[in-house]
Amino acid sequence: IEYLIVCPLVFLAGLIDSVAGGGGLISLPAYMAAGLSPLMAAGTNKLSACLGTVASTTRFVRERKVDWKAGIFAAIGAFPGSWLGALLQQHIPENAIRILMICAIPLVAVIVLRRKNMEGRCLVGEGFYRPMAFVIGLIIGFYDGLIGPGTGTFLILLFTMLLGMEAVMASGTAKIVNLTSNVAALCSYLTNQPENVLFALALPAAVCGIAGNWLGASLTVKKGVGFIRWMLLI
Repeated sequence: IEYLIVCPLVFLAGLIDSVAGGGGLISLPAYMAAGLSPLMAAGTNKLSACLGTVASTTRFVRERKVDWKAGIFAAIGAFPGSWLGALLQQHIPENAIRILMICAIPLVAVIVLRRKNMEGRCLVGEGFYRPMAFVIGLIIGFYDGLIGPGTGTFLILLFTMLLGMEAVMASGTAKIVNLTSNVAALCSYLTNQPENVLFALALPAAVCGIAGNWLGASLTVKKGVGFIRWMLLI
């Protein structure tokens, strides 16, 4: 029953996440619906999300839809941010984690629904472009490690709103940063509390996530900003 609940939803989460972020809004509740504790759901979700994000990242890189100037610096910030967020999560009482997730998931959904405009212009000078990318990665990485859902969406919105990226480029760049934050959080779990990563469930789910991510990234590259807007609303 766990596999029937989790695998189809992780496929859907991967499809949506590769386009507009927010896959955790689907995959994390799926793991909890399958009976996992909030901490185990978060740890297991990181493993399947990490492997799934590799697929979409590869697709965007192949299509040259990554702003490496911002992506590398944002990823450098995301790694320590996500590690610290995941470490903090592992020391918070489980009921507190449950409350944070219950509050965060609908809040992120509301933010996504309200932000329909994907256009933006760079609000920082050339000399602050990389430092701003680093700060975005650090803050959103910390959020990803601590709570998780909506990380990719926040990255896309901030890349378009603050750095003036085109929507497809922002989506591809967000994958680089999200992959880094997922790896950092997963390493934190495996180092400190490996029992909260359920490999038997995460690996089959990851196969479904890889398929969803690859399909979503391919559709994004072909269809462009209109498709991203539509998937943000979904």
